Amino acid sequence: MYYIVAVYFALLFVSTSLVMFPLAAALRVLTGLFDKRLIALNVLTSFWASIYIWLNPIWSITINGRKNVDTKKAYVMVCNHQSYLDIPVIFRSFLNFKWVAKASLFKVPIVGWNMWLNRSIKIERSSTKSQRRMLNKCGEHIRNGSSVMIFPEGTRARNGKLRTFREGAFLIALQEKTDILPMVIDGSYKALPEKGLIPKNSQKVCLNILSPIPYETFNNMNVRDLAEHVHKIVALELERMRSC
Repeated sequence: MYYIVAVYFALLFVSTSLVMFPLAAALRVLTGLFDKRLIALNVLTSFWASIYIWLNPIWSITINGRKNVDTKKAYVMVCNHQSYLDIPVIFRSFLNFKWVAKASLFKVPIVGWNMWLNRSIKIERSSTKSQRRMLNKCGEHIRNGSSVMIFPEGTRARNGKLRTFREGAFLIALQEKTDILPMVIDGSYKALPEKGLIPKNSQKVCLNILSPIPYETFNNMNVRDLAEHVHKIVALELERMRSC
């Protein structure tokens, strides 16, 4: 059964990529000059990512809280990180944003090329220069009206346990005087193995989009206190989700 599932997903990825990536490239060329936020391309990419959820009968995805988002505003979006499945699940929300992702992902064929098309933001965590460049790029996108999406844990959590939040996302929010939009995901760590992309078993995954945290409520905090404040909000919601 494992090999059947592996072949199915490999064929699904290849077949969809052969169609969707040329469409994405063409759309970037056709709309890039007047669609500065690349909204049309983001919608297409969200649809592309959603295909892998829609065509997987063993995953059940629920997204709550879209009404909390003002689509005319730019946010610093943050979410806990449990597995690679988090990425298509967040895309499934069809919100407009720019990913902040480790530089190595941009080297992955198709995936990295599409991240480049969408003007995602790369970071090399070991490079101070790269971190400064990331902060500047995030600021540019926010000032141009696009949200940025960051996993503040920096890496996937083991067994769904919430890690300490790094400061980068919260430094951006303070510097750009931007509201923070917290999201909480649960169940995805059970849907995919820690290493690999082949589904393990049937699984329900839930993404809750919480109410934004207005800049005015944290503008006097330092960056570490803000990171811990948002961490508590996410931790409480994650606990509530698991007790339901």
